[in-house]
Amino acid sequence: MGKEIERKFLVTSEVWREGAVGVEFRQGYLSRDPGHTVRVRLAGEQGFLTIKGRRRGLTKAEFEYPIPAADAVELLRLCGQPLIEKTRYRVPHGGLVWEIDEFAGANAGLIVAEVELQAENQLFELPPWVGAEVSFDKRYYNSQLGVRPFRTWTATELG
Repeated sequence: MGKEIERKFLVTSEVWREGAVGVEFRQGYLSRDPGHTVRVRLAGEQGFLTIKGRRRGLTKAEFEYPIPAADAVELLRLCGQPLIEKTRYRVPHGGLVWEIDEFAGANAGLIVAEVELQAENQLFELPPWVGAEVSFDKRYYNSQLGVRPFRTWTATELG
């Protein structure tokens, strides 16, 4: 079974940008059911269909399949709006690859770093450019950013 173990943090500085090359993503959700999501993604010129199960701790079932880019474009038209627009950068640190998502559109201003782990209790080194952990804060889930975009949050919600 496919699974994803992921930790997510807010990005607090620009140091990670040096030498980083990004790929533009557009993604939407065909289902945001609490028990599972069905995501369509166009990452550069490649399409993907991803099914994710309910999170238990830091772990959730994940099944991802490449699809033709033209199919992804058509499926994105069926997704709820707004679509998630972001540029993803892959930055190595401490023997792991961190994925940094710089959001655009309705979520502009939000930058989040994620790291995938092999086990929930895996030890890893935090980069100096990450701050607060938001792994369990549902507001930062991509599926939720399509429902309540970052730019609509109040000053109180931003902390």
